[in-house]
Amino acid sequence: MEDFIRDSREGTMIVDGAMTLLRAAFDDRTASDELLARHARRWELPRLAMVDRNILRLAVHELRLHQTPPKVVISEALRLAREFSTAESPRFVNGVLDAVAKELHGQAPTPEEIAEQTDEKTDDEPPEDEE
Repeated sequence: MEDFIRDSREGTMIVDGAMTLLRAAFDDRTASDELLARHARRWELPRLAMVDRNILRLAVHELRLHQTPPKVVISEALRLAREFSTAESPRFVNGVLDAVAKELHGQAPTPEEIAEQTDEKTDDEPPEDEE
């Protein structure tokens, strides 16, 4: 990943910022994975496509920092999902990140709402890995 970032045509400041964010998100992945596990209903993280899992980890790390507005973080994650993953990924990424953002910003659903969501069939299912 670091080679990919270094090989981009971006300026030094952007490359350095991307590298810093990448390393911080990697170091923070345990805490991010705990949040993701709660909100990626019925899906174990290892079952998610690697690209989607890492887009989610990066976005959750940013959401946890509370430095960037959640709508901006989610929008950028959706852009990454559209560019680097499957056609179904943006919908799944959006659903998971919206739930995480609500939890982190004090708008978590009640236990009753979570039970209702778990019982309902949702469109928030992750895309399958393409081989």
